[in-house]
Amino acid sequence: MKHFRYILLLTVSSLWSQSNFEKAEKLFQQKQFALAKPLFENEYKQKPNDVKTTEYLGDIAGHQKQWDDAIFYYKKLKEKYPKSANYHFKYGGALGMKAKNSSKFKALGMIDDVKEAFETAAKLDPKHIESRWALVVLYIELPGIIGGSESKAQKYASELMQLSKVDGYLAKGYIDVYFKRYDKAEVNYKKAHEIGHSKTTFEKLYDLYLNKLKDKEKAQKLKTDFT
Repeated sequence: MKHFRYILLLTVSSLWSQSNFEKAEKLFQQKQFALAKPLFENEYKQKPNDVKTTEYLGDIAGHQKQWDDAIFYYKKLKEKYPKSANYHFKYGGALGMKAKNSSKFKALGMIDDVKEAFETAAKLDPKHIESRWALVVLYIELPGIIGGSESKAQKYASELMQLSKVDGYLAKGYIDVYFKRYDKAEVNYKKAHEIGHSKTTFEKLYDLYLNKLKDKEKAQKLKTDFT
């Protein structure tokens, strides 16, 4: 009888735990991160090695811009699963955001770790689009003296082109805009929009016309055609 009660208790406990996780997951999907967080934290206390719970807590920390917490959870995941491109990418992203919001001196000490995380993700998964985008942005925005490089950014933009024409043209357009090569940027953004015809491609081309080329006529025509 005692044995039966023990089994019943374990079963009920398991069901309750599962119910809490599912509830937290549903709240997360609804973007109610503040409500989902304490439920996931309770799950984490009971099962600190649960992969999905750890990842959800990292994602929530990222949404809430709590970069140290996000780094903690993602670092745990990428060390446990060193061949997971996504965990390296998420770790690099959290680390990069912390660097961006830190003093210049502190950020300098983090740049190499950010690069390593994104480059590792790209090497682990030849089709990982997000890490290649991150590397394009990183190498363009970093000053040359600390590792910035247009040639490296172009390299990853070309890799994006092989994976997704839209992303490839958007990446090359982004590089052109950064260096104020607006005519070249127009060519790339137009190609991206012709292929993708999405809200993202429209916004990039529209912003270029309106705010960079100062061509209100082209901007209005694009808007009329898109809507």
